[in-house]
Amino acid sequence: MGTLHVLEHPLIIHKLTIMRERNTGSKDFRQLLNEITMLMGYELTRDFPLEDVEIDTPVAHMTAKKIKGKKVAVIPILRAGLGMVDGLLGLIPAAKVGHIGLYRDPDTHKPVEYYCKLPHDIEKRTVILCDPMLATGGSASDALSMLKAKGVMPGAIRLLCLVAAPEGVAKVQADHPDVDIYTAAMDERLNEHAYIVPGLGDAGDRLFGTK
Repeated sequence: MGTLHVLEHPLIIHKLTIMRERNTGSKDFRQLLNEITMLMGYELTRDFPLEDVEIDTPVAHMTAKKIKGKKVAVIPILRAGLGMVDGLLGLIPAAKVGHIGLYRDPDTHKPVEYYCKLPHDIEKRTVILCDPMLATGGSASDALSMLKAKGVMPGAIRLLCLVAAPEGVAKVQADHPDVDIYTAAMDERLNEHAYIVPGLGDAGDRLFGTK
């Protein structure tokens, strides 16, 4: 079973509280999402393996360490996942970026695919799948299935979200037990409209100033 990581760093908690407030505007919402994603990315990459390398400092020769051959792909689920890309690229600037387009049918609450564009060597990469809200888990589960169908190796995908509901976590863990989930908060539940409670509303609308 994939591990659920709730990253309760004080800075993450503080910034998320400001994001949740209904009067926080799009400019601050975007900036805070970028900052939180960078903080979460620091934890998500904590177990990346290192290898010894020989280098020369201005003073002496030494054996130092670098990340061992990790090729990374950052894959946001459109559109809200776009707000998490820059935070991760700030940490891993050599990462490739793909996009998966899914939207939630307003009547059935089921995800509908409309776009998929991935790096050509996606099967050789560690993939970070990004979506701020893990609500029903339908979109995330479908996106994970799409990545695996494109050749991404079992255990090579990490799901990064800002706020999760128990229902979404259960869905992803049932469908994809080899995927670790990283979130900043585990909220109470979904309401009758499949929104996370207390949540922060529609992340895409708040990110881009739409309704």
